[in-house]
Amino acid sequence: MLAPGATIGILGGGQLARMLALAAAGLGYRIHIYAPEADSPARDVSAAFTKAAYEDERALQRFAAEVDIVTYEFENVPAVTAHFLEKLRPLRPGAEALVATQDRLVEKRFFNALGLVTAPFQPVENGGELARAVAQIGRPSILKSRRLGYDGKGQAMIREGSDIGAIYRAMGSPPCILEGVVNFVREISIVAARTEQGAFAAYEPCENTHEHHILARTVVPATLRPETAQKAKDYVHAIADALDYVGVLAVEMFVVEDYHTKEERLIINEMAPRVHNSGHWTQGGAQTSQFEQHIRAICGLPLGATARLGDIVMINLIGEAVETWAEHLADPDALLQLYGKRETRPGRKMGHVTKVVRR
Repeated sequence: MLAPGATIGILGGGQLARMLALAAAGLGYRIHIYAPEADSPARDVSAAFTKAAYEDERALQRFAAEVDIVTYEFENVPAVTAHFLEKLRPLRPGAEALVATQDRLVEKRFFNALGLVTAPFQPVENGGELARAVAQIGRPSILKSRRLGYDGKGQAMIREGSDIGAIYRAMGSPPCILEGVVNFVREISIVAARTEQGAFAAYEPCENTHEHHILARTVVPATLRPETAQKAKDYVHAIADALDYVGVLAVEMFVVEDYHTKEERLIINEMAPRVHNSGHWTQGGAQTSQFEQHIRAICGLPLGATARLGDIVMINLIGEAVETWAEHLADPDALLQLYGKRETRPGRKMGHVTKVVRR
C-alpha cells in the first residue's frame, strides 16, 4: 500500500491527468506531471511538472527519482517509455496493457483469444491486402490505422463505389485493420477498476452517443437487460485478469439485438487502459469517481463503492459549447468541470457537465 503523502507521477498532462491530480490531492497524495507540452491543463493543479519528450531517458530517470509510482492518462505513451520506467518504479497499469491497446490488430486478437466476440476484421499491410480484405468482409466496412487513432482519427468508411486505393493512400498507407460494420442498437461502455491483489469493482454500464466521432453524451442507466449488464461486467473482469491489470480501465461494446426475439448480444469494440470520457458521469453521479478509484487502485487502497446516485446524463462541452458554462452553474442538478484549456477550438473537449436526478 502506498500511503498518503507519497508522490504519484503521471505521464501526460491533459484533462484526465488534471482530474486525477485533483482526486489524488483529496486523498493526500502529491502529483508530478511529465508531458512534452508546457501548457498542459494538469500543470495548474499539480505539485511538480517536467516538460520533456517521452523518449528523453535522462529526463525520465530524473522524473522516476522524484516519484514513488507512475501511471498514465492516455494510451499513446510510447511502449519503450513504459518499459523503461517499469524498471525504475512501479508502473500501473503495466506496460503490457499499453502494448495490448496501442495496436488495434493486437487488441482484437487479444479479445478473441479470451473468447470475446468482435466485429470481423482483417489485417491490411498494402493495397493488395486491402482489396482482398474488402472482398472478404464486404462493404460497408471501416479501414482503421492500427496505431494512434482516437475520436475518429485515422479511419475511413469504405462504401459501395469507394475508391479503396485512394482512401488508403489518403491515410498515408499505414498498417491498418479492416473491420466489418456492426448493426448495433446502442453503444455501451463499462468502466471498472482492479487492484494488484485482484480486487475488482465495476460501475454500471453507461450508454454513449457520439457526434462526429466524438463522445457527446453518456446516459446512466443504459437501456439494457440485467443479464446483459452482468455479462458486460464479466467480460471486463476477464480482460482485467488476463492483463493482470492495476487501475481503472474502460471497455466499449456494441449491443446487437435480434429482430425477432429481442435477445441482446455484446460485441467488443475497444478498450482504454485509463480513466475514460464515458466514466466522467461518476463525478457527482457515483459514490466514488473514476478518478479517485484509479488512485485507490494503483496505490493499493480499498476500492470505493461504485453505486450511482441517481439517473444521470453527462454532456461533453466541445468547442464553443463551453460558453454555456454559466447556465450549467445555475442548474442545481448539474456539476460542471472545466479543463482550464486556454484555446477553444472546434472538436476540442473543453469541459463536461454531469446532471444527476437524485433517486
